Amino acid sequence: MSKAIQNEDYLFKKIYDYVLHRIERNEWKEHEKIPSVRQLATEMNIHRLTVLKAYRLLKQHNKVYVKDKVGYFVQSDLTENYEYHNQDNPIISAYVQKNHLSEIHQSTVSYHFSQALIDPNLLPNHFFSDYVKKVFDLYPKVLATYSTVQGDLELRETLAQYFINQYKTHLTADELLITSGSQQAIHLVAQTFIRPRDVVLFERPSYSAAIDIFRAQGAHIVTVDIYPDGYDLNQVESYMKQYKPRLFYVNPTFHNPTGYTVPARQRKKLVELAEQYRCLLIEDDAYHDIYFDDAPPPPIYTYDTAGTVIYIRSFCKYISPGLRIATVICRSSLLNLLLTEKSLADNGSPLLNQKIFLHYFSSSRLQQHLEKIRIALQIRKEIMEEELAETGWQWISPKGGLNLWVQLPNQLSTEILLTKSIEQSISFVPGQICDPLKQQSSWIRLSYSYANEKQIREGVKSLVAVAQSLATYGA
Repeated sequence: MSKAIQNEDYLFKKIYDYVLHRIERNEWKEHEKIPSVRQLATEMNIHRLTVLKAYRLLKQHNKVYVKDKVGYFVQSDLTENYEYHNQDNPIISAYVQKNHLSEIHQSTVSYHFSQALIDPNLLPNHFFSDYVKKVFDLYPKVLATYSTVQGDLELRETLAQYFINQYKTHLTADELLITSGSQQAIHLVAQTFIRPRDVVLFERPSYSAAIDIFRAQGAHIVTVDIYPDGYDLNQVESYMKQYKPRLFYVNPTFHNPTGYTVPARQRKKLVELAEQYRCLLIEDDAYHDIYFDDAPPPPIYTYDTAGTVIYIRSFCKYISPGLRIATVICRSSLLNLLLTEKSLADNGSPLLNQKIFLHYFSSSRLQQHLEKIRIALQIRKEIMEEELAETGWQWISPKGGLNLWVQLPNQLSTEILLTKSIEQSISFVPGQICDPLKQQSSWIRLSYSYANEKQIREGVKSLVAVAQSLATYGA
């Protein structure tokens, strides 16, 4: 490649990144006209064709749009053809404009079907209080010092031995990083490995927060459909070959939001494809121990021999959400890069949380606790399904996890249903929030983990009544 071509390619990327950063930082607002090709070329002292090439790619990636004989404008974050209702409702407005769960979670309702968290009453809270006292006795200076950036060595050694015993894999404490929950781990991965315009493969649907995190980094998201029996691996390979993605974010075990589990044979093949096409696999595993009958297949990372998988294992869901403990497992070459971002984020997760978690995780009480939670959650799932049985709505019963992924009749607007449901003190997650493409959806996510049995029966009855009323009388 000649120096001239190399220079042109560098300038093109520079223009693309410059415009994208101004948009992502909200310096240029939605539908605001951006500098003309001529103007930006003059300001940056480069050829107009280089600017035009960058603008055309920005248009292709839905970051800008063009008006004939007027110029280029910042694209709305949502496709303008969608018709939204009740924009004056702050919850719906925030959900539509930002695609965040935060406003829905913060709503004051009696029936929380949007919360993929364990009912606090199912957690051993009194037992935890005893452990806190023991931790202070064992580590009297625990509040007087920081953890290391990588995480408490004693905890990392305990977790490494746990994974070795569980999956018969070779692992050392040096290959683990402790994070403040899986969401922080995803954020560190995005910050470390993604630059504007990098292609990232995403399951469709997927975890809303992960979509937001990678989009905020300027990633170009390409979607791979997930089905009850896994992926179409031909589609995966085709996309890896065509788009050369930096990484593929996957949630293969009791997938959020669908509850699907990718079979073992596909996990092995996925690692082979990732190695062949030099694509990192980011495996998010938050529900692995929340199964109802049979344990799920081993994590994808256990099939990895070339260092192509970054494994994120969260323990927040079923041990103690308040401790916010998750771990990242990957090769040291990747881990060292993540450590830099972790040091900038918080310089290490709280040591007290790690020590409390360590001693509970190592106790015999944990396995008893897990058995009780599995039974309680299976009962709650079955109650929710029983209440939905006469609706005609469609879902595939999950074998673990915290959520039902339910398809409503096409004529029923999930946005209007959400608005009316919140008025009746019921919350759920509309499927559009979980769609990387943000398209209208007839799917909703109902979490059966946070509400108790009585609340599930009452809340689902009320939700169904609201939906039936809308179907009969409309908005």
